[in-house]
Amino acid sequence: MRECTAIIAALPREVNALVKGWERREVGPRVFVWTNGSAVVACAGMGVTRAALACEAAMKAAPVTVLISAGLAGACDAKLRVGDVVRAGTVIDSRTGERFEGEGECAEVLVTGEGIAGVREKARLRESYGATAVDMEAAGVARIARAHRLKFCAIKAISDEAEFAMEGLERFATAEGQFREGAFALHAAIRPWMWGGVIALGRNSGKALGMLTEALRAEID
Repeated sequence: MRECTAIIAALPREVNALVKGWERREVGPRVFVWTNGSAVVACAGMGVTRAALACEAAMKAAPVTVLISAGLAGACDAKLRVGDVVRAGTVIDSRTGERFEGEGECAEVLVTGEGIAGVREKARLRESYGATAVDMEAAGVARIARAHRLKFCAIKAISDEAEFAMEGLERFATAEGQFREGAFALHAAIRPWMWGGVIALGRNSGKALGMLTEALRAEID
């Protein structure tokens, strides 16, 4: 059977450039699927539960043989820089301790956490698991891939380095795995000491998304 790759991301902004011109459908509340005839992309929000919903939507949309967890991630390894692309050989669920192996011979370790990791949490994950980077979805995608005997890999672009400090972002995440950008903008607007970090975060995310898009295009072309 011809391989059909499904790319699972958290938020549409992580894949908007990749899916430009593709057919788009909303198949559930905050669950989006894009198809182009040979690949499928799905987003349902942040966190492992929402990632599972995105996987289910993708598998209903096409005969998926490969699941790729894609998106932005935080660096736990101080050597990583904004825009670096991490291809994880091992994914660890920090909540359950489960380990999942990805395709290929990559040595990087990606740890999936329950929330947006700050500087201290990234350092803890580095010490506890030898984590290269941290995200919120990859373990959920890996678990679905294992259950359905599908190939799996994780491709993440670094948007915040190990020492980048922007605490409190988790308060703007909703129960549906969305990020309340408007509320965060208002919060930051009246706190001048945050402006430099917010500007850096936006610039870094843009660079990381560009590198992620290139990596994903190469994967499905």
